[in-house]
Amino acid sequence: MTKKRRNNGRSKHGRGHVKRVRCESSGALVPKDKAVKRYVVRNIVESAAVRDLQDASAYPAYTLPKVYRKVYYSISAAIHSKIVASAPTSPGAAGTPPSASAPRRNKAKRGRDGLGRGGEQGHGEVLGAEWVGFRVFPGPGLVSQ
Repeated sequence: MTKKRRNNGRSKHGRGHVKRVRCESSGALVPKDKAVKRYVVRNIVESAAVRDLQDASAYPAYTLPKVYRKVYYSISAAIHSKIVASAPTSPGAAGTPPSASAPRRNKAKRGRDGLGRGGEQGHGEVLGAEWVGFRVFPGPGLVSQ
């Protein structure tokens, strides 16, 4: 059987066992080295109420404290909630529209009855980048570590 990744999707080199952590969204137990980790820094008060608190505060230059959390996600939950997404192999292909000379579906190869049934193999293939790894979507209030 071939291996998909050199590190098997983990960063556990030389360790036999790694403690598990809870996924933030699904609650699944995930090995700590395999989990998607994010360091979240947020204000204690939401942005809509900050001005009201500053106006009502007795201290003129009071800075509100922040909440610091280390958040863990399972791979499937991180992809589902768009924290990470699969990224193409070629570095310039992320976020760029396909060029006019990009390979398209070959509509001429329709088979014997013209409906795409039977006929030649390889009908309707779309050629594109091979997808490996993850691309990170930075969200509001997230600080990547």
